[in-house]
Amino acid sequence: MKTIYLVRHAKSDWKKSHGADFDRTLNERGMNAIPVMADLLKEKKVSPEFVVSSPANRALTTAELFCDILDYPKEKIQKRIEIYEGGVLNLLKIVQQITENVSTAMLFGHNPTLTEFSRLLAGSYIESLATCGVVRIDMDIDSWKDANPDSGKLIWYDYPKQHQ
Repeated sequence: MKTIYLVRHAKSDWKKSHGADFDRTLNERGMNAIPVMADLLKEKKVSPEFVVSSPANRALTTAELFCDILDYPKEKIQKRIEIYEGGVLNLLKIVQQITENVSTAMLFGHNPTLTEFSRLLAGSYIESLATCGVVRIDMDIDSWKDANPDSGKLIWYDYPKQHQ
């Protein structure tokens, strides 16, 4: 059994971006949502063994703050530009490359790719992953290499507005 958590970055600040999408920071709402969602994961006893993130500022900041709460060393976060560049096949390749000793992985990224990827993996419909939304997908596979379309099952989807 393999479990992956897909996390969309928290709400970003368009006003402070100065035109550089990659460098956008999180806004106050985003910063407030992160501990809500990370604490929820901690309550559910989520303990990622592998974390991979888009290197874009808003995604990496979200990942680092989640990892602080989940006791995952920030320096071990793997940064992959392919997540930022988008495309569900890029995400699928990243997942298929996770080492076999890992049972629980967490991927931080962007929409619309994360929403499309959750649909691809689990065959379940989510209209659009909310900012700081988290999807849990379980796959009845022994090897990450066997992660393929419809190989997973959507266990739950949660997002900050449900907890305000």
